[in-house]
Amino acid sequence: MAENEKIVNLTSVDQYNRMFGLETLNPLITVVDLNQATRAVDYVHWNYGLYALFLKMEKACSIMYGRQPYDYQEGTVVCFAPGQTTKITPITNRVKINTYGILFHPDLLKGTSLGKTIKQYTFLSYEVNEALHLSEEEQSIFVDCLRIINQELQHGLDKHSKTLLVNYIELLLNYCVRFYERQFTTRTKVNNDILARFERLLNDYFHGGRAEMEGLPTVKYCADKLCISSNYFGDMFKKETGKTPQEYIQDKVIELAKERMADTDSTISGVAYSLGFQYPQHFCRLFKKRVGCTPNEYRNTLNS
Repeated sequence: MAENEKIVNLTSVDQYNRMFGLETLNPLITVVDLNQATRAVDYVHWNYGLYALFLKMEKACSIMYGRQPYDYQEGTVVCFAPGQTTKITPITNRVKINTYGILFHPDLLKGTSLGKTIKQYTFLSYEVNEALHLSEEEQSIFVDCLRIINQELQHGLDKHSKTLLVNYIELLLNYCVRFYERQFTTRTKVNNDILARFERLLNDYFHGGRAEMEGLPTVKYCADKLCISSNYFGDMFKKETGKTPQEYIQDKVIELAKERMADTDSTISGVAYSLGFQYPQHFCRLFKKRVGCTPNEYRNTLNS
């Protein structure tokens, strides 16, 4: 890292607002409109301790996750979750930027149902060059949700505040789930390319002897090779095929196992090892679960 690259460890809502010269109405949540910013920020590396969603109506900076560019343009939502690190390079020196967003601290969710389910919103931790591109109608819905949350913040704190704020956040997240599912559908060509590369990756892995040396491929291994995050890969794959990547890997294992057991010279343990199983009993357990019989029973049907 270059010495002149500044770092911000973003741990509080007020810290973010002070950097941009914005008002804090609640210490655990804020709705931001960077068209109202009064200060420019030149930090390069951001370490997030908050959840954040931003609707960027202009491309005012470039964003990197690791070595991968974050794919965004005008009308794009970018999301961050605690523990993520990004590199942001401003491409304008203007103070006011056409961006709307929400940031909230994990403590806001403590004791709530959303606190228990927040990890199900996997798009919050996509570490991938893939953002959420919204239609004009979807942008209006996103902004309306922010406006409602901001109205509640303007109301002031009372015994209903936390419940309402968390419910509105959950509504916004659920809309984002819908928008992502629409995006998966409209990006069929891109998704099909990923599926084809996944199939080639598995074929090379199993036929090239890598399974014997390194064991079964994991979803994370495959996602890394495809240059996307495990979360994005899993969500997209399930949308496209109805299966998880792990289920598809298991399908491939069963398919290859059946082919190799057709060779009368092969042994069950030899087939298991060739497919990446350290212990043959683990292979036998998976085979029975997926096929409904043991490998030996299956082989007997081939010989009958």
